[in-house]
Amino acid sequence: MAFVERILAALAGLIGASGVALAAAAAHLSSIPLLASAALMALVHAPALLAGLAALRVGILSKRLGLVGLIGVALGVLLFSGDLTARAFLNAPLFPMAAPSGGTVLIASWIILALAGFFGPKTR
Repeated sequence: MAFVERILAALAGLIGASGVALAAAAAHLSSIPLLASAALMALVHAPALLAGLAALRVGILSKRLGLVGLIGVALGVLLFSGDLTARAFLNAPLFPMAAPSGGTVLIASWIILALAGFFGPKTR
């Protein structure tokens, strides 16, 4: 497995773990509704990253487009969930427009992954 793929796999695990922690915090700190959204984004995208890596390994996705899309998914969820978490606990954003930027990166990354599937290796 290439270095970038190992990093993405590690990020998937960390994003999944943070999603569970954020979901638990949201359940106990009902006064902070942003945590539920941050948890949902993390818990949805962590297994998607792993599935995307598996699709790369078996040759379903175009390698370059697939990696770009998966890197974008990881970056987008880190920005989106990270910003909501910072707003919940620190009462301040990561930086202005971090969550909308993360959401936009996620949308674009999913489109790139769709293209990676469409332009993936041809089967015999």
